[in-house]
Amino acid sequence: MSSKQSASKSARKSAAPERGGSKAPDVPEPAGPRPARLTAAAALAGLEGLALLIGGLYILVMGLLGKPDSPRQAVTGGATMVALALLPLAAARGLLLRRRWSRGPALITQLVAFPVAWSLINGGGGLIAAGVVLALAAVVTLGLLVNPTATEALGIGPRES
Repeated sequence: MSSKQSASKSARKSAAPERGGSKAPDVPEPAGPRPARLTAAAALAGLEGLALLIGGLYILVMGLLGKPDSPRQAVTGGATMVALALLPLAAARGLLLRRRWSRGPALITQLVAFPVAWSLINGGGGLIAAGVVLALAAVVTLGLLVNPTATEALGIGPRES
């Protein structure tokens, strides 16, 4: 790269912040304290994400170090669970910070939890208890997320006509 190209490239980089094109628009912080319902929803979503992360890491490690029937399937399943754990964990953090975008991923996570809970309940044995706990957590979290107090705290309100 010639010195002219280097100089013009650094000039463009330094000019970008002055134009304001690279900065995100300022979003006002929500007023008042965070409602307990929103904190509870964030905690439940975080626990779900943590459970997915721990389960995924366990499957991943057992797939690599253990003697699974299909090592490739175990590693893929574990890596998928770890990746899926990021959604509820990010939603939980967003709820704690009162970001309005976080409600959508949190709701989706709860809706996806129902078929998983049903599969666990139909699995029998000790999985029944896990399925019931997951279903109850999903119902409670959904209730907390659609509560008017929580939606107002996130800056989500009725649309004005």
